[in-house]
Amino acid sequence: MFACFVMFACQAQAQETVRAESPTVAAHRQAVDQARKLARGLVARHNLPGLSVAVGLDDGVVWAQGFGWANLEERVPVSPLTRFRIGSVSKSLTSVAVGLLYQKGRIDLDAPVQTYVPSFPKKRWLVTTRELMAHTAGIRHYEGDEFLNSKHYDGVLAGLAIFENDPLLFKPGTQYHYSSYGWNLVSAVVQAAAHEKFLDFMRTRIFLPLGMRHTVPDYVKRIVPHRVAFYVHGKDGRLHNAPYVDNSYKWASGGFLSTPSDLVRFGFALLDHDLLKPATRDLLWKPVHLASGKSIGRGLDWVLDTDAHGRRTVGHTGGSVGGTTVFVIYPDQRMVVAVTTNLSDADGLSAFAAKVADRFVAAKP
Repeated sequence: MFACFVMFACQAQAQETVRAESPTVAAHRQAVDQARKLARGLVARHNLPGLSVAVGLDDGVVWAQGFGWANLEERVPVSPLTRFRIGSVSKSLTSVAVGLLYQKGRIDLDAPVQTYVPSFPKKRWLVTTRELMAHTAGIRHYEGDEFLNSKHYDGVLAGLAIFENDPLLFKPGTQYHYSSYGWNLVSAVVQAAAHEKFLDFMRTRIFLPLGMRHTVPDYVKRIVPHRVAFYVHGKDGRLHNAPYVDNSYKWASGGFLSTPSDLVRFGFALLDHDLLKPATRDLLWKPVHLASGKSIGRGLDWVLDTDAHGRRTVGHTGGSVGGTTVFVIYPDQRMVVAVTTNLSDADGLSAFAAKVADRFVAAKP
């Protein structure tokens, strides 16, 4: 059964609204109480404007709660419906789009990228979709103030203009170099293979089937219900409004809004093979090795790790202008933890997510 325990909290007032508890939630009351205390401490200690957390166990969300403010000026509290910028966790969402097309035989991961995007200039060496997904293609990352791009781009092909004429940094497969731009090119591959606009494919083939109703592109000129305001810490340590950016150049690599509960649903879809066959998911989660044989500690593009207790983890973090996200799947425990805040470069989220996971693992029957 899909159990949901939803609570709303404000930073300056203790008012909370609690929906009827299920037996699953009641069994984890101590873990919820401990996690709530950790969350409040995190908000206070790191001066976060807002925070949202969701934990899933076995079959679905067992706890979701918002803390602090979605909008400081209007004093709008964070709720589990509040949408945050999830940054590079968008790459994990996009990887499933590639997986869907791969298992249908519509993408050859090892074909030259020009097979799907003939307009992309040829380089000294051939570049493949697999290498783009693994950050081993030699495509550069942001330079200068490109992360603060405020220009609007109509379609994923238009956004490639930022980097498409630049040379590769190295021979593909020989080095690891993190590149969001490489994933922008992946979105063009998806669009071509799907014969459908990238954002339409993501909405109709992933978000809607999985019930991710609150995951949408971060359209800056549209009214998006429950979207947070975005903040940064100034040099004075105080909260300031984040710079205006337009993420239309990088939907696939860092342009989606979502909620922790939606990310938990996404995690369980991978655990339960709701969209991808087991072999396809395992392909995405398989460690990538360089030509030298060295593992890069990532899949396509999933961070593969173990926590302090030796538990296997698969996930991603996301940094954006006015947002920080942590998304972790514990496959062997059938647990997913997602944390978001509306602050750039927020500290402490990964450690907080790990502590929350510890509380809920200890509470499992």
